[in-house]
Amino acid sequence: MTTIVANLIHGYRDLMDNRSDPRVAHWAMMSSPLPTMAICISYAYFSRVIGPRMMENRKPFNLRRILIVYNLIQTVFSSWIFYEFLMSGWAKGYSFRCQPVDYSNNPLALRMAGTCWWYYFSKFTEFFDTLFFILRKKNQQVSTLHVIHHGVMPFSVWMGLKFAPGGHSTFFSLLNTFVHIIMYFYYMVAAMGPEYQKYIWWKKYLTSFQMVQFVLIMGHQFQLLFTECNYPRSFMIWIGLHGVLFLGLFSDFYKQKYIGQDAKRRQNPGACMPVLEESETNLKQNGVSTYTTIYNKEYNSCYSNGTNNGYVANNNEKKLA
Repeated sequence: MTTIVANLIHGYRDLMDNRSDPRVAHWAMMSSPLPTMAICISYAYFSRVIGPRMMENRKPFNLRRILIVYNLIQTVFSSWIFYEFLMSGWAKGYSFRCQPVDYSNNPLALRMAGTCWWYYFSKFTEFFDTLFFILRKKNQQVSTLHVIHHGVMPFSVWMGLKFAPGGHSTFFSLLNTFVHIIMYFYYMVAAMGPEYQKYIWWKKYLTSFQMVQFVLIMGHQFQLLFTECNYPRSFMIWIGLHGVLFLGLFSDFYKQKYIGQDAKRRQNPGACMPVLEESETNLKQNGVSTYTTIYNKEYNSCYSNGTNNGYVANNNEKKLA
């Protein structure tokens, strides 16, 4: 038993010290995977247990202005990271067919590694999405899909940054960042209030866009199964499987929230009529943060868009501002 433990420790140290990229060894959070793992586990526990329990007997917060500012910052931040991925590789000669990692101290290679670190950091800033849902008592938004997606990504990106900060799999980050530019821009406009809803008529297609992203990622990664490329095959498979996992989860979400509910509306056209007596003032005050709570804990089946706008109210529901 002692020998097994000693071998595990030796293998771990060899992996961390000798098989990782020495350029990132002393960067923040990069010396060990334990801090990232601890944060991800704490995030999942807070999202599913602590957060909802803390808000159980409290009224939801009205965070409209905070949401506008937060989503604006995230849009700008994602745009900058996307630009850096282009300027450090994908617009500077990176090959979509096969792109090895440049482990040198070349300025462009170091710029790519630095961009990967900022992408890693962005995965933690996205935790605020969940916090705002919880503070507004939109616990239905903190789904298994949501928690898995946000909880897994920081550790996966940490692995890429630790062992392969650049090269083929950064196409995943490039696409994901582009999707986030559009997604956070949508959230920002949605948070500005009902009068801006006409500008985001394309909200239903966000999930479709995300699914297309994962199909492209799968194709881009798994092509290396049939091509000789000096890129870590194990990491290529790891990222490709992320595409498979998230495509499955998002497809299931799309079927439930759009295809299934469209079928229900056709069967019962009058079931999802909005309440007409709700005042325009109240809508403007709460914006997309308006949240309806049914006291018996059963939520309305008429979900407005699957992302950020909450539920359509019924007459027997009491609103909490």
